[in-house]
Amino acid sequence: MNLPEEFLNRMKERLGTDFPAFLRSYETPPCRGLRVNALKIGAEEFARRAPFPLGARIGREPLGFYVGEEKAGSDPYHFAGLYYLQEPSAMSVNEYAASCKKARVLDLCAAPGGKTTSVAAQMNGEGILISNEIDGGRAKILSQNVERMGIKNCAVVSATPAQLAARFPAYFDTVLVDAPCSGEGMFKKEPAAIPHWSPQNVKFCAARQREILGYAAEMLCAGGSLIYSTCTFAEEEDETQIEEFLKAHPEFERISAHKSYPHEEKGEGHFRALLCKTKGETRTAKPYPVRRNAQANRAFSAFAESFLNSPPVGEITTLADGRMYLTPAGMPALDVRTLRLGTELGEFDGKVFKPAHALAMSLKSGDCARFVSLSREASERYLRGETLEAKIPDGWCVVGVEEFPLGLGKCVGGTVKNHCPKALRKR
Repeated sequence: MNLPEEFLNRMKERLGTDFPAFLRSYETPPCRGLRVNALKIGAEEFARRAPFPLGARIGREPLGFYVGEEKAGSDPYHFAGLYYLQEPSAMSVNEYAASCKKARVLDLCAAPGGKTTSVAAQMNGEGILISNEIDGGRAKILSQNVERMGIKNCAVVSATPAQLAARFPAYFDTVLVDAPCSGEGMFKKEPAAIPHWSPQNVKFCAARQREILGYAAEMLCAGGSLIYSTCTFAEEEDETQIEEFLKAHPEFERISAHKSYPHEEKGEGHFRALLCKTKGETRTAKPYPVRRNAQANRAFSAFAESFLNSPPVGEITTLADGRMYLTPAGMPALDVRTLRLGTELGEFDGKVFKPAHALAMSLKSGDCARFVSLSREASERYLRGETLEAKIPDGWCVVGVEEFPLGLGKCVGGTVKNHCPKALRKR
């Protein structure tokens, strides 16, 4: 691997006698891992059912496994949201999140969703989780992962840290900043990042991180937790960043900090720090302005009566474009570009309600009046967009691999028409 000479010189100076071992770590393939989605299945049950070999458990993540299967992302269980593929070192941040209060959580730099989906599983549907990604394209991927994992209490937004800080001063119990960085820990996984590395880019990233952390500090309430992480080894972006932040923000104290290197732990390396805001305010935010549409609510209620075994609990809001959401209790007014507002129920066109893929992914098989359980082989056909046969009454149904939802279908005369979104189908 052709690593930048300046990068190697910096690492040699920093690591000293450990540098040869660090360099040898680049001769091995990148580590892969998956984290089981506790919202849908337990780790032991998944290990029993896993359709591909699992490696050892990942030490700091009780739901994590090392995995060598390169095609794990194309398995029906992945489409069903039973697991999230995540670099093993990055999972170490979840250990900090597990100890934090989770009534109101902000993931400030959230795409593609590794930290968000982990925290959501820990929250287990309670509290409010707001996941932000400033880049519109990456925000869409984040929203898709939130949907796939069946997360109900999450709003996905796309805003600048400054925009959010203006709307949520001293509001959140926990703020996660998985900061955009120079990515030194990603060189083996993404060699395309190597040519973009330079000392100047490290300085640029450190300056951007300082700005983001400043806004994160404003949004934390008294007693709140700030979790900071990067996938780089540069001290300017890691240890020095935290030291400078603490000097500039005496209301914070460091609880813990740790850096892992690929020659010390099985992973590509990560830095994480947990800080506590010991002084400050605690504020509330304006509640989300629920938009009630009596006609739309009646249409959804009529649909739910034959589709669900019990009605959903929560406030239903109908947007101007007809999309309907089940918003979690306590959802604040967002006033920024919003991609997701909780569980998308479907769309009302003024006459008919049509269910959304997200509704199916948020359910368990026992929640549905009509659930089509498929074998893994038949699930592959569904994911390719094929029609299926099923002996169920006509109407909308949820189609799943075994008891785990994959999406929607509509049964007519024993034939299930495929309503898996085309963008999510296997190619």
